[in-house]
Amino acid sequence: MIACFFPGQGTLRLGIGQAFRRHPAAAAALADAELVLGRDLSALCSRGPLATLISTENAQPVVTACNLAGLAALRANGLEPDVVAGHSVGELSAVHAAGVLDFTATLRLVDFRARLMARVRREGGMSAVFGLNVPTVAALARVAEPGGTLAVAIENGADHVVVSGPPDALGGFVPLAMASGARKVLPLSVSHAFHSPLMAEVADEWAERVGEETLRDPACPVLLNATGRATMDRAEIRQGLIAQFTGRVLWAGVLRSAVRMGVRAGVEVGDSKALTGLARAAGLSCVSMSDPAWPRMTRALRATARASA
Repeated sequence: MIACFFPGQGTLRLGIGQAFRRHPAAAAALADAELVLGRDLSALCSRGPLATLISTENAQPVVTACNLAGLAALRANGLEPDVVAGHSVGELSAVHAAGVLDFTATLRLVDFRARLMARVRREGGMSAVFGLNVPTVAALARVAEPGGTLAVAIENGADHVVVSGPPDALGGFVPLAMASGARKVLPLSVSHAFHSPLMAEVADEWAERVGEETLRDPACPVLLNATGRATMDRAEIRQGLIAQFTGRVLWAGVLRSAVRMGVRAGVEVGDSKALTGLARAAGLSCVSMSDPAWPRMTRALRATARASA
């Protein structure tokens, strides 16, 4: 089995997606995305400025457009996923890949999500913690801000955890983590405390919007951020999209579930290598479409997956 993994907005950089414009199917998808979103994505991605590119209202639509362009190129290359998953906002790309949302609906929903998150008034941020496990990070967060909103936002691996919350609490968390044996704590370039209680002020609007969206039956299982488990149930997918808005991304659980399902290979669909490293650490062979050799590599991956089936 082959999984397709779709990255989130933390993978943005100047020049993202530009290589896809040399692939006819990907270039067509990017052009269509520009029409849907009403933005010149090519100019934004190539020239920035970076601060504008990584702002939430631009970041999420841009990374989604790149993900969908990658998917178009992958399908033109003859590969369809057996299972899909997306990291944070990348989950909407995965839901599209499974056939639950069409191209236009996906981009419009992502655009709504991005603008909604950008409206959050509470100041916040996120930091990646390396070298400590989830229970330890969660306990230190409670010490840094007793009874507060500092929380574990993302479980990327056994010792790769992201915390999310107010700036003062994040500042107090760093020395506690380092004193407890963390290898490093890195602040992320994000505008808000995503996947935390600080997003609650607009959560009802997101839930209402997702509740109104027409979802189709998936063509393959979707591994959800909120549960770490696979589903082909539309109601569960809808609830998963709502829950991850303020809740934890269980990416390590997603990868464990993929392995248990019999997935042996994966493709990171989009212009990123972030999920490729996490997949390999979980024991999966994985190819990133940011590698220029991805067409040859995915063909080899497909042959290997079939041989081990």
